[in-house]
Amino acid sequence: MTIVGCRIDGRLIHGQVANLWSAKLNVSRIMVVDNEVVNNDVEKSGLKLATPPGVKLSILPVEKAAANILAGKYDSQRLFIVARKPDRFLGLVEAGVPLEAVNVGNMSQTPETRSITRSINVVDKDVEENDPVSDFLSLLK
Repeated sequence: MTIVGCRIDGRLIHGQVANLWSAKLNVSRIMVVDNEVVNNDVEKSGLKLATPPGVKLSILPVEKAAANILAGKYDSQRLFIVARKPDRFLGLVEAGVPLEAVNVGNMSQTPETRSITRSINVVDKDVEENDPVSDFLSLLK
């Protein structure tokens, strides 16, 4: 399995992911892991338009993404995984997907979040003690 990068980014696929990360890592497939985006046709259309030419796109819920990765569906590809929130990556790890590192990019500000850096905003659940997402985030520091 060749997972060449993982990134938390509230914007999912945008200029930095589409041009910088994809080119630098020679990505052949971008996988968006998000249970909500899967059911949003407008967002899916935007992601398809933002995907660089020659790069394949998968938009999957956590469970399906993990199953496909573990089944070897992408073994011959250079896979870049992007998700809006850290709990998506936690779900992949809990399902058995081996991730070496996760790059934490822009986690957008919303009325429910608070800032921990200029570009990273978390909900309280993301940083609560004894919470799996918090434990996962602490591994990334």
